[in-house]
Amino acid sequence: MFIKIKKNCGIFMEHNGMEKNHIIPVTSNFLINLNHAAEISFYTIKETKTKFDLENHEINVPPHTRVIHMQMTYRHSSTKERIGDTKGSIVERNYYKFYFMPEEMGQYEQLRGHIENHVLNL
Repeated sequence: MFIKIKKNCGIFMEHNGMEKNHIIPVTSNFLINLNHAAEISFYTIKETKTKFDLENHEINVPPHTRVIHMQMTYRHSSTKERIGDTKGSIVERNYYKFYFMPEEMGQYEQLRGHIENHVLNL
């Protein structure tokens, strides 16, 4: 199943291809294949957090911002660094975080509802 993230609807995104503490607004439509997601978590930010855009301008993420965090499978990962002289290395799975500002709860509820429809609760 694919989910479509729509452009210009007040959603901000972070992924591990970006510098730490940077987020960007979603400015083009794109699809994510949920079959490639290993873990998905939902949480709400409790206090104001300061993030930065790609030009290092401050973006304040207010309390009650909802986040959907998708950790992708190991097939969608990269080798980050070698560990000493051994053959081991650190494998970093790709992730996406979507920030839904408090005024954008309709988009969040719609996306979470579609994901929840494919979850078996025991």
